[in-house]
Amino acid sequence: MRKFLGHEPYHQSEDDKRVQQELRAQGKLPRHIAVIMDGNGRWAEERGLLRAAGHQAGIASLRDVTRSSRELGIGYLTVYAFSTENWKRPKREVSMLFRLLVKMLRDEMQEMLENGVRLKTIGQINLLPKVVQQELYDAVERTSKNKGLTLTLALSYSGRWDLVHAMQAIALEVRSGKISPEDISEELIRASLTTAEMPDPDLLVRTSGELRLSNFLLWELAYSEIHVTKTLWPDFRREHLYEAIREYQTRERRFGLTGAQLKKEADDVSHEHKSYVEKLISKISRG
Repeated sequence: MRKFLGHEPYHQSEDDKRVQQELRAQGKLPRHIAVIMDGNGRWAEERGLLRAAGHQAGIASLRDVTRSSRELGIGYLTVYAFSTENWKRPKREVSMLFRLLVKMLRDEMQEMLENGVRLKTIGQINLLPKVVQQELYDAVERTSKNKGLTLTLALSYSGRWDLVHAMQAIALEVRSGKISPEDISEELIRASLTTAEMPDPDLLVRTSGELRLSNFLLWELAYSEIHVTKTLWPDFRREHLYEAIREYQTRERRFGLTGAQLKKEADDVSHEHKSYVEKLISKISRG
């Protein structure tokens, strides 16, 4: 079985270090990248293999994307591993996916610990088989003190479920009298989601060429930049991630403003910073 982060010898090449340095120099890197990992089944079918082979091969992609994200200094990587809709798949395939997940967690723990990767999960984890729940809880606990990349697995997850769950929690607060309906705000809704502890994704990557969100992070992706590639997930590697980041760096993120407004804000900040520096130098010069 191919491994997630893998215990096989891994050494980042000098060429790859140079490419990553160029990416850092070209512009601001996304703080949070979300990925819809699509195309495992098609990848296997195109090769006359069982769908299980596609899921197994996809682990190598996740391993490489996790490593390269960590090396770049990306803070958060959230991957859509199993949606609520995936429960409708054949029971044999679902069972295989969970066995693969358990083996992955066991095999890759050491490298996550050695490289400061913190594991988290979002979704209806209580619906997963007990052995899977226990493995996940153990992995999350063991990596909880790590300070590097936060890797979040979305399992038995859907954006609509998360919003409903948040609304139910807020409704209970209203019913108990702790808050009034007028207190409900975007900030309160955001704080009630399972993703409350992480920033919204700056960049969403979707593989296999599909042009839909598939019920993933519906609230959080409101202003995310979207990169779609026809590459199937098992073929996706760090060079594809770099391509997505390069495209992200060329985009102007306006958040509803005009380009002129953004430029004025940047100029105002630059002027304010310059004035502060000049005042500080003057103060130091006067002793």
